[in-house]
Amino acid sequence: MLIETLTAAANDAAPQSSFGFIEAMKEGGPVAWSILAVMVIMSVGSFYILITKYFEQNKVMKEYRAGRAAFWRAGSLKEGATKFDKNSAWRQLVDDGIRAGDESSKMTDSLESHDWLHGTLARSESSINATLAGGLPFLATVGATAPFVGLLGTVIGIYRALIKIGATGSASIDQVAGPVGEALIMTAIGLLVAVPAVFAYNYLQSRNRRIAAMLSGFSTDLQANITSAGQVKPSVAAASSAQASGKTAKTAPAAARPAGAATPTKKA
Repeated sequence: MLIETLTAAANDAAPQSSFGFIEAMKEGGPVAWSILAVMVIMSVGSFYILITKYFEQNKVMKEYRAGRAAFWRAGSLKEGATKFDKNSAWRQLVDDGIRAGDESSKMTDSLESHDWLHGTLARSESSINATLAGGLPFLATVGATAPFVGLLGTVIGIYRALIKIGATGSASIDQVAGPVGEALIMTAIGLLVAVPAVFAYNYLQSRNRRIAAMLSGFSTDLQANITSAGQVKPSVAAASSAQASGKTAKTAPAAARPAGAATPTKKA
């Protein structure tokens, strides 16, 4: 009975160590909290760019698929431009092409006229691609630097552990667990911030390349249509017109018979 009482008293008198994320951050002090704040800003910014750019890219691609056929079936480019939203990338490209076509027609040199039209459409494409690429450098920066920011916290944590060992003269686990734990947490946070940023950057870049290919093809068709005075159109317009004509022929009602006309009868 006496031994149990003494053991319980010794356990109560022994210092109780608590370990966890908050305790580890407290161990790191203001430096650890500052590095964590930088990591949080990087992570929030990365996910914000990923979400906003994803929906922006979706809007561009859906509008192209939905309005391309209607645009080329229109009687003129100005009429076809109304098939796209006023502030869309495709409307910008069409408007720039129409303006460049009007300006190039005033040039006496046909080669210079062609170069002016081609250059204007190329500048318009570059402007749209630059807008879609906005924010991607931030993702690339986060993916490249976040592990090193976490490594900075790791180095500081290990340094604090060594200082503590030197001050106490003891390398027991209860003396170094806090600083070493804080150091490892910083490494993990750096990786958790960097990996999603790298994936987001590569994913958005691949979608931007797909949109750039769409813009290039549409610009080429637009230039051919302008220089041929509307005679050259992509195959999508002809295919859509043929499908529409076929549907009209199938659904057209039979011609009404004149009143009193005899119904033809089969001969035996």
